[in-house]
Amino acid sequence: MANAITAPRYDPLVTAEQLATKSVAAQKAALAAQTTLANNTTSALSNLKSAISTFQLAMTTMTSSKSVLNQSATFSNTAYGTATAGIKATPGSYAFFVEQLATASQTSYGGVSTVDVADGTGSLKVKIGDGVGDNTLDIDLAAADKDGDGKLTPQEMAAAINGNSKNNARVTASVINIGNQAQLVLTSNLTGLENAATLDASGVANATLKTALTDTNNIKNIVPPKDAIVWLGAQGSGTKITQASNTFTNVPDVKMTFTKAMTAGENPITVTVGTDSAGTIANVQAFVDAYNKLKSVMDGLASPGNPEKNIAAGIFAHDSGLNALRSSMGDALRLNVDGVSLVAYGITAQRDGTISLNTAKLTAKLADNPGGLDKLFGNNSLSAPAGVLGGLDKVLGQWSNVTKGQITQRMAATDKLQKSLAKSSERLTNQYNTAYSRFLDQYSRLQVLQEQMTRNSDMFDAMFSNDKS
Repeated sequence: MANAITAPRYDPLVTAEQLATKSVAAQKAALAAQTTLANNTTSALSNLKSAISTFQLAMTTMTSSKSVLNQSATFSNTAYGTATAGIKATPGSYAFFVEQLATASQTSYGGVSTVDVADGTGSLKVKIGDGVGDNTLDIDLAAADKDGDGKLTPQEMAAAINGNSKNNARVTASVINIGNQAQLVLTSNLTGLENAATLDASGVANATLKTALTDTNNIKNIVPPKDAIVWLGAQGSGTKITQASNTFTNVPDVKMTFTKAMTAGENPITVTVGTDSAGTIANVQAFVDAYNKLKSVMDGLASPGNPEKNIAAGIFAHDSGLNALRSSMGDALRLNVDGVSLVAYGITAQRDGTISLNTAKLTAKLADNPGGLDKLFGNNSLSAPAGVLGGLDKVLGQWSNVTKGQITQRMAATDKLQKSLAKSSERLTNQYNTAYSRFLDQYSRLQVLQEQMTRNSDMFDAMFSNDKS
């Protein structure tokens, strides 16, 4: 009998898996591509949102500073003080003679000891300046015994003064031990005569304590309170200015803090107010850097790529919306106010769309028209946006608005797509499982049939074999 043809051997599990995988391969590849695109789109939108937010914050910082233009106030001799100038400060020079600095009072009361509350305590007053109204702190000495041991210690008195509800950190009481005696030290935290702190012990009932606090031999003026005395001009012939603080604001929008007194006969020091070119350049450069950083992110997302160099295109390479945003930002930079643009202040566009700053040109234009820079930049406030910053914020807001901006809408659409793709993935998994089960059943039965045929073939071979042994 001729030899029977041997049927191929296979594993139904492996065959079912291969056929089921092949049946959904095309759909699975398409779904994977769509999912990758959706995930990349979400990531790109998040990066764009972050970049726009960072740039808008930079613009807000410029707006909150009230001015891109920096003003400076400089002492001719910094040993005598420091100064700062605001945007409303008028350029000019001012001569000052510092006759006396303001000081904060500090007084010690010696011989203060622990007393028995049972012997009577009464009340102690701390007077600040004139002692009128809230300038008097009433200290209940009996209540000052916080641990309730019937003993009132100097430390408890100091704590009662510091913790008084009307104190507001204007006066600090402390205890210093010298030998076997406690010194209650009262220090004003503010300078000037009107802030001097003193004790009024007329209401103290304990005789020992009252004596310690009123005996002039026990009271030492460690630092007497003084007002600051500064002359606008020369000492004696200029205008005398007296106040409690060493910080003066007599020149509009200029804050001067004097730190050293002068000796009679010295020439007055000069405080010069003018444009701070270095500070202004730093402010403008910060804007240029922030703009270029946002531009770099946008350019990466919209890049056409280069197949020859194996550089992939950006995810928004053919997105008309992003290209329109980039174009609108360029238009906002070209704003002209009173015949002047950013170019006049040294801010120019480069071939790649970024901007650069020519500091020499900026410095020259500031000397000619310092106020024009602020007017040109404007602000990005919600109530009254203006200038370049207002224009940029308007076009960026079309994308960054949290309720109806392009980014919000696109992320919502992408999120909806991702949910749809997740459901499609579930359906594809079910489709695969169904196909797998079907193929497994078919090829399992086929395997059984082949085994039966093989056994029948073996039986026929045995029956009709020529081998009679």
